[in-house]
Amino acid sequence: MNLTFDPMAVASMIAMSAAWMALLMFALWGVATVLRNAGLVDIGWTFGLVSLAAIYFVHSDGYVPRQLLMFIMVVVWGCRLIFVLLGRLVKDKKEDPRYQKLRTGTEAQQHLQFLIYFQLQGLLSLILSLPFLVMALNPRPSISWIEWLGFAIGVAALVGETISDDQLRHFKLNPANRGKVCNGGLWKYSRHPNYFFEWLMWVSFFVMALGSPFGWTAVICPALMLYFLLQVSGVPPAEEQSLKSRGEAYREYQRTTSVFVPLPKRS
Repeated sequence: MNLTFDPMAVASMIAMSAAWMALLMFALWGVATVLRNAGLVDIGWTFGLVSLAAIYFVHSDGYVPRQLLMFIMVVVWGCRLIFVLLGRLVKDKKEDPRYQKLRTGTEAQQHLQFLIYFQLQGLLSLILSLPFLVMALNPRPSISWIEWLGFAIGVAALVGETISDDQLRHFKLNPANRGKVCNGGLWKYSRHPNYFFEWLMWVSFFVMALGSPFGWTAVICPALMLYFLLQVSGVPPAEEQSLKSRGEAYREYQRTTSVFVPLPKRS
């Protein structure tokens, strides 16, 4: 497929997007410093991806129906996640233990460390927006079957993530469940179904991008998300916190339930 976009115009758009993310994360860092709650970075990361999709949509000359398909998917995913994260931030009223652990050294050192952390999250958003960019630039005047397949995977991921979050929310609202393990619904088959469906969402973005030139490069997105969810900011801190708060009940849950991919119970 011949590329019809201007490389200089694309480079300019990327530079503008990078400047926007740096400014956004700097502003959020300022607010987080005043509130002493670095959890704002999660909301900023998600909002940043939605805003990057909007920039690509407005400033590129690809096939508009494809751009709309991409933009609607990102907006629905992003708004749902922002709503969930904002609800947790307001409800907990204290900083996530993940960020409390990062608060080492003097106050000035902490401010600098979190400034760097916020900017790195902005850079991560820029990298993860790659599938949105290649789809927005694709001039082919039709939507291929693989793009529709990616869209279908995305719909399934959104439904699964919404259901798993809602099941956990209702479980926690019941006072009788205090200290117990959520072991019903999707949580019967995975200890972290919300993380699994979040990763599946990024698989859908990658599959949709395969219908565009250089779309294969977007494989970095689900790969990065899988690494972060399984090794860094997803499963490890959640498992640690659950073991502290639920003890032997959670150890039994670990022995019988898949950590990530929903699977039948182990005997």
